[in-house]
Amino acid sequence: MRKQFLQWLSALLIIVPCIAWPEPAYLVDSDWLTEHKEGNNLIILEVRYHPHRYFTIGHIPDAIQVQRFKDLGDNGANPLMRFPSQEAFQARLRQWGINDDSTIVLYDDSNTALASRLYFLLELYGFNMEQVKVLNGGTVEWSAFEELTKQATPPKAPGNVTLKPANPAMSVEWTDVYGDVVSRRDPNIILLDARPHDMYTGEVIKHSIMGGHIPGAINIVSLNGTSAQKWRSDEELAELYKSVPKDKTFYVYCHDGFRMSLAYLQLKHLGIKDVRLYNGGWSHWGNRLTLPVVEGEKPLSGDYDL
Repeated sequence: MRKQFLQWLSALLIIVPCIAWPEPAYLVDSDWLTEHKEGNNLIILEVRYHPHRYFTIGHIPDAIQVQRFKDLGDNGANPLMRFPSQEAFQARLRQWGINDDSTIVLYDDSNTALASRLYFLLELYGFNMEQVKVLNGGTVEWSAFEELTKQATPPKAPGNVTLKPANPAMSVEWTDVYGDVVSRRDPNIILLDARPHDMYTGEVIKHSIMGGHIPGAINIVSLNGTSAQKWRSDEELAELYKSVPKDKTFYVYCHDGFRMSLAYLQLKHLGIKDVRLYNGGWSHWGNRLTLPVVEGEKPLSGDYDL
């Protein structure tokens, strides 16, 4: 009996480390898309880093071009990549032929960071997220097995999707960040900077006047959770975020809203329930000369380390 128990225990110890989170239901591969592509209710949206490549390199047949700045930001705001209004985003979705019962497949050529922004906006405005898929691997995944086309997809019949007001629990403004993190130092809030590390430290300054990071922010580069246009394994993703507790509220930012949206999906997948994106991000904070900035490796330094 004891021998059988030890054999059972040994087998369990081998199995347990392999247990992981189920892959997100929204991540699909090219086989899934090929199988479902001919459905009358399926809309494919492409968001390329360089939008002209929709035409010069090609896109998945029937994919509709999404221009990442014009279509996914507030064209009249400063900065441009504040969240579009409910009315403007709804009008754009209807232009793409999307209805309330449409199945939407999103893809990009940027390790799902651009598709994540579109995914977040759909969730922010109350679309049924069970109907939204992300092609893991993007253009690389598809073109490894299927052809791209350079012919623009004919316009769809206007859709009738109806969005809801923005969910206030999914975003924060600069005043929330300043009040809760910089001023009160609320221990229940983690401020996460999802940008490349050299931008966090201030060694590299891009898309802003000031370099560095918001006082109190930690740096976890969301794109490090991807490789070759695909998400890394659950074990690697958990390792990336191992330094942060899972029971806190997260305020997340990047430059233009793409890397932070990827971080949002990663954190939610790892079981963190309360994740909110800074509307405007570093493109807002880093261009306001009166707002405080910390340079270097540490979340706090100088006057803010007292």
